[in-house]
Amino acid sequence: MSAKKTTNSPKDETKRDFLQLTAAAFGVVGVASFAAPLVNSMNPAQDTLALASIEVDISNIPVGQAKTVMWRGKPVFIKHRTPEQIEQARAVDLAVLPDKQSDEDRTQKPEWLVMVGICTHLGCVPAGQKESDAHGDYKGWFCPCHGSHYDTSGRIRKGPAPKNLEVPPYEFVSDTLIKIG
Repeated sequence: MSAKKTTNSPKDETKRDFLQLTAAAFGVVGVASFAAPLVNSMNPAQDTLALASIEVDISNIPVGQAKTVMWRGKPVFIKHRTPEQIEQARAVDLAVLPDKQSDEDRTQKPEWLVMVGICTHLGCVPAGQKESDAHGDYKGWFCPCHGSHYDTSGRIRKGPAPKNLEVPPYEFVSDTLIKIG
């Protein structure tokens, strides 16, 4: 018996090329259908995006009073400061501060102080938002858990906290509306 010699006809090569291209296309579609949901799962959830920024009406906060709002799961203190509180905050010698930051650097409008209400020591919420709260030695905020004292600009003055209360990104949308975040 003699071995039959096979030759590839142009028709067979065309069929093979078509099958290879089809297999490659299905592979690309398969990888894309797997990768798209994987990449999308890494995006923040819609409820998280909704909290990325909030608008706060400050028209109902009288001078000397404060309001607490929640932003990204954190309390944010908004204080409508009196002229005396502003003067007291600006009169501080920066050289005596553990975390040197001027009052002007912490506020956009001197009468409004906006800051995250979480102690920078161990994450407690300082007292001082209500008139009946302890305000500490510097008439600002006081963290009773570990004894950190903050002044009327939210700067650490005494105690174990290493930094001032954080000022979140915010802007005045109007005279009575603040956008935080």
